[in-house]
Amino acid sequence: MENIKLSIDKAFGFVSKESVAAYKAEVAAACKTLHTGSGKGSEYLGWLNLPSSIDNEHLTDIENTAKILRDNCEVVVVVGIGGSYLGSKAVNDALSSSFDWLLADRKSPIMIHAGQNIGEDYLYELQELLKTKKFGIISISKSGTTTEPALAFRLLKTQLEEQQGKAAAQKLIVAITDKSRGALRTLATQEGYKTFVIEDSIGGRFSVLSPVGLLPIAVAGFDVRELVKGAAKMEEVCGQDAAFEENPAAQYAAVRNELYRKGKGIEILVNFHPKLHFFGEWWKQLYGESEGKENKGIFPAAVDFSADLHSMGQWIQEGERSIFETVISIKETNHTKIFPTSEDNLDGLNFLAGKPVDFVNKMAELGTMLAHVDGGVPNLRLELPRLNEYYLGQMIYFFEKACGISGYLLGVNPFDQPGVEAYKANMFALLEKPGFEAETKAIKARL
Repeated sequence: MENIKLSIDKAFGFVSKESVAAYKAEVAAACKTLHTGSGKGSEYLGWLNLPSSIDNEHLTDIENTAKILRDNCEVVVVVGIGGSYLGSKAVNDALSSSFDWLLADRKSPIMIHAGQNIGEDYLYELQELLKTKKFGIISISKSGTTTEPALAFRLLKTQLEEQQGKAAAQKLIVAITDKSRGALRTLATQEGYKTFVIEDSIGGRFSVLSPVGLLPIAVAGFDVRELVKGAAKMEEVCGQDAAFEENPAAQYAAVRNELYRKGKGIEILVNFHPKLHFFGEWWKQLYGESEGKENKGIFPAAVDFSADLHSMGQWIQEGERSIFETVISIKETNHTKIFPTSEDNLDGLNFLAGKPVDFVNKMAELGTMLAHVDGGVPNLRLELPRLNEYYLGQMIYFFEKACGISGYLLGVNPFDQPGVEAYKANMFALLEKPGFEAETKAIKARL
């Protein structure tokens, strides 16, 4: 089978081949640091060899649990925030029908998310919808006390018990949490929920190939074995001993850091396939949380083309030249739609008659790349042979491995996120949470 392919040649008008090749030693050192666990954040490297270490028994357990939810639920609510929902959402959106929720002959539950916001109207409307639905819950949290998901889970757990009865509800709630401690682990043990473990060594943004991502993906009806197989192949391709010239993760980490050192402080992840919108959201967390610290780091943004060419396109073409783009390109579509002939040709598009719609999309992609490069925007390109579980698995691991390397090239700890706690401390003080009395007093004085 083919592998995903990285092209960096459209960056060489802005950085030289020699300057990127000069990263070989730095990249090799970063890879060695990752694989020997000798760098910052080494306690969070459980993702590094995860794909190749997942065994058949674990996948069977995931599939059997998914089947229970699939057989008994019209809707499954995945409760989690950040890495606890973005990975599975990205994969499920990429593989689902664009109009999944409207299909009358659906074979899988509708997947809905909660705990990723504190919107009262959102939660009200969700609970109103669920009043007439057979639903289950996948609750994802290491601690069980993160405010957004804990708040949503309490509401939904109460509703499920009221609608189904406590005994039935216990069989329709799955907890993915710490193996031995935390509020959700304690509750799951008390209530007898089916559980899966989030290993201490796997941080949220690197967790999509753990039960955090695999269970919701399996419930949605997709092949987690192929996802893991693709990731394992990319683990091999991007292995510690892979030559720089043959290691796409190493090359991506090198060229983006060289662009950053040349003043390109914003990276825009581009797709020309609307199903990849949430892949961009997952990628933004992966790189934003990993690199944005110590007043350093490339700012990750994402756009959906060609739609955003009619909004952000002007800024990208002629705005501040502080950006570069990484384009995700899908070589072959899963369906074909041939453009028809019109007798009156009022729209002037008969010159496209008989051509697949994707041909037009590919020319929009090529034309955009040429225009942006001419306008001073370096372009990197990642091509997937097609959009399926296997190649999504490859792309997930590619970006994870490149992120680890890139963070070490930048000189930061890619696996912590100390800045995330700042808003929480202020929020708890403002809410007058017990134990935050001094902080409450101090913040009220500021206000």
